[in-house]
Amino acid sequence: MPTNPRFLVLGATAKTGRRVAEKLIALGHDVRAVSRSTTPAFDWTDPTTWDDVLRDRDAVYVTFQPDLAVPGSDDIIASFAKRALMHGAKRIVMLSGRGEEAAHRAEDALRHSGADATVLRANWFFQNFNEDLFLPYIQQGTLALPAGDTPEPFVDANDIAECAVACLLDNSHIGKTYELSGPSAVTFADVTKMISSVTNHPVNFVAITVDELDAELEADGMPDEVRGLIRYLFSEVLDGRNSQPTSYVYEILGRQPNSLRNFVEEAAKTGIWDVAKRA
Repeated sequence: MPTNPRFLVLGATAKTGRRVAEKLIALGHDVRAVSRSTTPAFDWTDPTTWDDVLRDRDAVYVTFQPDLAVPGSDDIIASFAKRALMHGAKRIVMLSGRGEEAAHRAEDALRHSGADATVLRANWFFQNFNEDLFLPYIQQGTLALPAGDTPEPFVDANDIAECAVACLLDNSHIGKTYELSGPSAVTFADVTKMISSVTNHPVNFVAITVDELDAELEADGMPDEVRGLIRYLFSEVLDGRNSQPTSYVYEILGRQPNSLRNFVEEAAKTGIWDVAKRA
């Protein structure tokens, strides 16, 4: 890779993509951060948008939408990697999901593409609670999920992004697969209790079945493909397989990952969970 590599960051408005771009820019690097709404635009479903964003780039941070576990994603990743190599972008760091066996085909497609690849498998993000996904329900005071009592070592998207930047800049990470988690595992009910405690506004956790969640998502107009992915995540991935925290954030960054308590306290200061926002 050149001394001053030029980076392409996919998912410019997504949780990790936005942060990876910001961190690379802060370090003085040439960064092209793209999404479907940028100019040039990038769309996984439209390969004609790939060439413009890959041109004159040396390395790529890849986040796939909606998820690498979706059938057919391996073929898309293989095609994208081939196109990236054609443009000279040999270094690729890709975000995946921890414990998502259905995503392994896409990971293998990247590894076998000839790219200098690194795969980052992450647990559920802290930011699902304050940026989207679960935020409206927390603001309304009730989070109903088929999560049971399974603990999850939630991880900070900032830590993932910092690990991604480290992997993009240091060739010692080429060929590695890292599973990134937070420092301790808690249940979804524990998270709502923590938010309640810090904000002094009650947030209740209600255990429901996967079928009940699916019915609610269908009523909200959620596309079938996304509903299928959510069923997969809650019925198969959230079964305890990812409950053990890992040490990879420390190994990559030389520091411990951010704690959920610290995240909740900092997020609460923004007022994102205030009662006034529960309209």
